[in-house]
Amino acid sequence: MGGNCTKAPRPAYALYMDSPPAVPDKGSLRASDADRERVANVLRQAAGDGRLTMEELDERLDAVYAAKTYAELEPITRDLPEAPGDSGAPVRVPAGDPQRFGGEPTSHGAFAILGGFSRRGDWVVPEEFTAFTFLGGGELDLREARFAAQTVTIHAVTFMGGIEITVPEDATVRVTGVGIMGAFDHQSGGTGKPAGPTIIVNGVAFMGGVEVSRRPLKPKREKLDSRQRGELE
Repeated sequence: MGGNCTKAPRPAYALYMDSPPAVPDKGSLRASDADRERVANVLRQAAGDGRLTMEELDERLDAVYAAKTYAELEPITRDLPEAPGDSGAPVRVPAGDPQRFGGEPTSHGAFAILGGFSRRGDWVVPEEFTAFTFLGGGELDLREARFAAQTVTIHAVTFMGGIEITVPEDATVRVTGVGIMGAFDHQSGGTGKPAGPTIIVNGVAFMGGVEVSRRPLKPKREKLDSRQRGELE
């Protein structure tokens, strides 16, 4: 019954179970769109407070949208105070003027084949909107529109057709679309005012064109009921 008891060797996988999991460096983690938008909001607030010039704002926003990791985002606002209530966690950019931001999107896309479409006047632009034309034309006028979020993206695709996009003068506009045997207008891209929306336009124009133009906000039109109109007649 006696004798030495030999201990069985531990399986190789047990060595890994005893080792604590490696904790990745936060700076090396990939940044999300919400993270980039949070930093962009801090920059816009700083420009509104007079801490940054519009040229500096434009340069830093370019760096924000090009950043891929937290380590690339952190230095961009190192010399600026955090936005009120900003804890550094990924959050959605708070809405600005309640008369201009928020609401249920009117639609999420517009399509025209051998025809046309138009979105103008009082409508709600969703966070992502797709505009497509084939041998047709489309018009998107955002000057009187409300925005479901402070940053919206328009995917504009046209084949042998055209899409005209009119953005408000105070908007920050980023155009990344390309033209293939056609034209995708980038001239209206640039920084607007801190309180304005951010509009991203991407897509492709194949043997057609996408035009982006920046124009002043349309004045609010007073709606008169039939009684008021009758009194004016």
